[in-house]
Amino acid sequence: MLPSPQLRYFAILSDSPMELFLIDAIGPFFRAAPNRRINWSKIPFARLNLAEEARRDQFDQIGRDLRVFAAKARAVGYNAATLDDVTHLADHPWYEPEIRAHIRIFREEFRRLFRIVADEGLAIYLTMDVLSFTPALKARIGNDQGAINRFLCELLAGLLNDFPEISGVIIRIGESDGRDVKDLFRSELCIRTPEQLNHLLHGLLPVFERCGRRLILRTWTVGAYPVGDCIWRRDTLERILDRIDSPAFVLSMKHGESDFFRHLPLNPQFFAAKAQKIQRIVELQARREYEGCGEYPAFIGADYEDYARQLRQADNMLGVSVWCQTGGWAPFRRLTYLDTDAVWNEINAFVALHIFRHGCTAHEAVCRYCRIEGVAEPESLWRLLQHSETVVKDLLYVPEYARQTLFFRRVRIPPLLAVYWDSIFINHSMRKIMRYFVRDPDECLRQGRAALDMIEQMRDLAQQASMPVADLDYMRDTFAILALAREYSLLPFSEELRQRLKQAKKEYKLQYPSGSRPRYKIKLSFRPFRLRRRYLGWLLALFLRRQRGYRLIDHLLTLHLLALTYRLLRSSHPRLIPKFARKRAMGLDSIFK
Repeated sequence: MLPSPQLRYFAILSDSPMELFLIDAIGPFFRAAPNRRINWSKIPFARLNLAEEARRDQFDQIGRDLRVFAAKARAVGYNAATLDDVTHLADHPWYEPEIRAHIRIFREEFRRLFRIVADEGLAIYLTMDVLSFTPALKARIGNDQGAINRFLCELLAGLLNDFPEISGVIIRIGESDGRDVKDLFRSELCIRTPEQLNHLLHGLLPVFERCGRRLILRTWTVGAYPVGDCIWRRDTLERILDRIDSPAFVLSMKHGESDFFRHLPLNPQFFAAKAQKIQRIVELQARREYEGCGEYPAFIGADYEDYARQLRQADNMLGVSVWCQTGGWAPFRRLTYLDTDAVWNEINAFVALHIFRHGCTAHEAVCRYCRIEGVAEPESLWRLLQHSETVVKDLLYVPEYARQTLFFRRVRIPPLLAVYWDSIFINHSMRKIMRYFVRDPDECLRQGRAALDMIEQMRDLAQQASMPVADLDYMRDTFAILALAREYSLLPFSEELRQRLKQAKKEYKLQYPSGSRPRYKIKLSFRPFRLRRRYLGWLLALFLRRQRGYRLIDHLLTLHLLALTYRLLRSSHPRLIPKFARKRAMGLDSIFK
């Protein structure tokens, strides 16, 4: 029997005052994903086959996988799962008849899936973007903020009434569907100011209070519009939270002021005065979307242990949300809790949960994992995981650059340079940028060489701990290219180094041919970047700032005039914008809104 709404705010046995431990459960929907780059941002609804016979086979398989996933997640200690999404399950008379027919099918199938999740002891939370449109809905309400708010209140009231098994809804206002999404619906960024978001929350919260469900707001944004700095700017967050005082409301924030990267301190917004009065959860990532997605070990224990220690001093921390599958555009396809080779993601998910729920140290959590999974050499695995943190921080990242606090317009600049999801960029412009930010090239090169040597030690430790040694070979081959790229960037240019890079790319492609193990794409180019280093430095100093607050030049130039200049440039010379920046995720356009 499903719990009544009054019992949804449950507490569980825990060594922590936190009570909500969320994990994303979208993995089962990617079992038949194509063998190429995958959009992991949400369930690929457009790829689900709704024809009767194929539909039955497909959703039966999803159900079997979901039962396995939910049982394993519950056994680890999670008590709630997130699934996508409200849009494909909430019906409304303003939608086109054919779209309502598709929604009816999704509702029927997801009711079965919800029963599976509930049977395994997990509460259910649905995600949604604000707002997803169809052509008819767009024509009906357009950009009328009042109409959008009224529509959302009706839509969510109907959903919560129709699905009593849903414990809450998680809304995202700062990112919309990627450019590659081809679906019945397409989400757009409708919330542009803190006041608009505050007004929306005041309208929605009574809907959730009446039925005893939670409304969880994610502060994650890509920096679009004036609301786009709420992830790090206290004034914006306080305006969003103005007069918000509801037991149904939860604020969800990523652990840093940017995406899921290393070298970021804990987001100080967790300790903002108004935020501390609100129930909050911290978002963590086990499947590291910028760090190989689990193709090699990228342990997060030390950072998460540090975050947990700091958050014990924060009031009203409700729990954590761990992303074990969601995020990124990449061909890497290991499915957490479903594939036997997803071990690195599963270790991260286990350790993150036990650090925050049970107050373990990272070492204690790893030892617990080894006892449960029967790993005979826990200290070997522990040393391997510690080494992986060092290697990722020192070679995938460039430490001297990564430790710098840099902002552009409304976003904190990612601390990861030259690597983006599954692409490694080695070119003349990246070389000049690295030489600008790295003032101690000798130390940077030493760190890279030491990290590469450490992978050989990790390989031996993997053998001792009976972990997949092939993953360490893959890590070594990939990171060797990163080390060579660092030499190219920081040492004087030579023809010999150019040939080594070309040969390394060729051998890497031969070692991991198309159709075998997914590999990084090496974007290698020696085309000269004509802008002199001095002028590049002037531009970077002009457009990037090292303080959180906006400078006068930002108000005059980067927030307004630069956005206009970009739009004109995009219209007149679209090829000047790199393809990956035009085609992947939301595209570069979002940063300039």
